[in-house]
Amino acid sequence: MGVAVLGYSGWLLEFFLPTGVSPVHDPVEALPTAGPPVFRILLAVSGAAFLLAGPPLNRLGPVHWTARLSSVSVSAFGLVVLVQAAYPERGDLLSSVLSVVLVAGVISLILWWPPGWRAVAVAGLVVVMATWLAVVLSRQLDAYEGVFTRVQLVVRAALYGVGGVYAFVKPAPRHAHR
Repeated sequence: MGVAVLGYSGWLLEFFLPTGVSPVHDPVEALPTAGPPVFRILLAVSGAAFLLAGPPLNRLGPVHWTARLSSVSVSAFGLVVLVQAAYPERGDLLSSVLSVVLVAGVISLILWWPPGWRAVAVAGLVVVMATWLAVVLSRQLDAYEGVFTRVQLVVRAALYGVGGVYAFVKPAPRHAHR
């Protein structure tokens, strides 16, 4: 998860590399097409890492469909990120698909995380929905789309970071003695 989140945060390199992409007006999805190849490579690495993180996460959660949905949503997110790296010209559409996958994953966390962590997931869902609405409105109003798409990526990375922390600090599952 750490590699996935770091790779997904690779867009931050735009502040250190010449890209020709406006952080205020151009969506962050423009970086893999207009920026240097490093953005597309980081997106692909991130997608592969998310995709490969799903099966181990599947082993860490309880044996219940909601926990399984959480780990499957991580892999699905990775798959869509890989498609986004392969077809960056479809970035806007794929970003919406990523939002749907993330919402499904966060809802599944709300259904099985313990109460303290559940509150974090609920807050995360509220922030995800608010940033998604901000991106949609900024596209409709043609104002500050770059700012809101970048905020959306920060929120996504932060939520996956929180999920990684939960997987690291939660108690290990107990198995029956044989």
